[in-house]
Amino acid sequence: MNFDWLKRYMPRGLYGRAALILLVPIISLQVVVSVVFIQRHFEDVTRQMTQSLALELAFLLEEVNTAQSLIEATARIARLSDPLLLKVELPAERSINPDMRRFYDLSGRIVIQTVRSRVEAISSIDLKSDSRRVRLWMQTDHGEMFVSLSRRRVSASNPHQFLVLMVFVGAVMSLVAFLFLRNQLRPIRRLSRAAEAFGKGRVVPYKATGAIEVRSAGNAFLDMRARIERQIEQRTMMLSGVSHDLRTPLTRLKLGLTMLDKGDDTTALSRDVEDMERLLEEFLSFARGDALDDPVETDLADLVGSVVENAIRSGGNIELENISGESTVMLRPMAVTRALENLIGNALRYGTNARVSVKLVDRAVSISIEDDGPGIAPDLRKDALKPFVRLDMARNQDSGTGVGLGLSIANDIARRHGGSLRLDESKSLGGLKVVLILPR
Repeated sequence: MNFDWLKRYMPRGLYGRAALILLVPIISLQVVVSVVFIQRHFEDVTRQMTQSLALELAFLLEEVNTAQSLIEATARIARLSDPLLLKVELPAERSINPDMRRFYDLSGRIVIQTVRSRVEAISSIDLKSDSRRVRLWMQTDHGEMFVSLSRRRVSASNPHQFLVLMVFVGAVMSLVAFLFLRNQLRPIRRLSRAAEAFGKGRVVPYKATGAIEVRSAGNAFLDMRARIERQIEQRTMMLSGVSHDLRTPLTRLKLGLTMLDKGDDTTALSRDVEDMERLLEEFLSFARGDALDDPVETDLADLVGSVVENAIRSGGNIELENISGESTVMLRPMAVTRALENLIGNALRYGTNARVSVKLVDRAVSISIEDDGPGIAPDLRKDALKPFVRLDMARNQDSGTGVGLGLSIANDIARRHGGSLRLDESKSLGGLKVVLILPR
């Protein structure tokens, strides 16, 4: 049997699911106990008490019917009504109403069934007019007889106390269990927040607490975070050394080339050295993206506007759509600036016109950069995000001097913020559309 439809109605959070696991058994148990109590205990007690009443009514009816006259019948009623705790009228106004009870009066149904099965002379039973009394009419040889008695004689007067007590105790125990459950789930939520923050490039203080399993998961997270931080630090230190070691021979090469006579060979060698320097700079830019700055509250509108303004001053034909609403986001401004510069630079390198737009939602912000260039085929977009991949069939390499790291750097920066980079086709300009998504 497929229960996938049920998942749509289930709580998505850990608190909601834990509360559901806690409350469903308690409520189910109370419902079962209530049904059993009402169906078996309460109804059986009511039936036994009503059977006793039916015997008294049958005895009273026999005494009235065996009387020779109405006066003698009235005298017998007066003698028996007080001991039997009955209020009797004979003769009484004939009742033409059917049996009446309130719809929620479950025990009343048993009372009516039991009395009618034991006393055939009953013409009408009224449990609705006065909920505290049983009013009934019987046919006698001397006319219609009206009998009234307390409802307590045929049904328990306080069955609700058991139900109220059960519900109250269940609510109190559920509250205590929920408070205990919240204390047990708090370490899991703290671990989730720490992991989420680390995925967005932020390190928040975290100490493993809670049950043994939660502590084990927390300690494993701390070890993993420490290893990743050490690897990042070691990579940064290694790249610093690589930068220093490679720049020195490149500088000597450039100096040696300046001392040679100008010619086609020296010009070609100078271009090779410049390509090596550019390749080195872009490689270092890609590899040390997380070592730029720390996350801070940043006005995204000002940041995007500044990058676009710099691109326009450099001669680019680029349009910026207006940004409305609160655009303060926790991010690394230098890293995001580098990503936007790479994306806008690519758009202007492979196209003539570009457009930048920013869309703000509750939990994320998306920055779209569109161009009118040749674009990238859908089956090549995944490879385009890989480092050092140059898509000759998708982009005109003669129009640019990149080494295949622009999209990779932007994608790496997006991931370090807990976001993503998406490639699509621009419907308005016809070229490539790059969407940088950052969480808020």
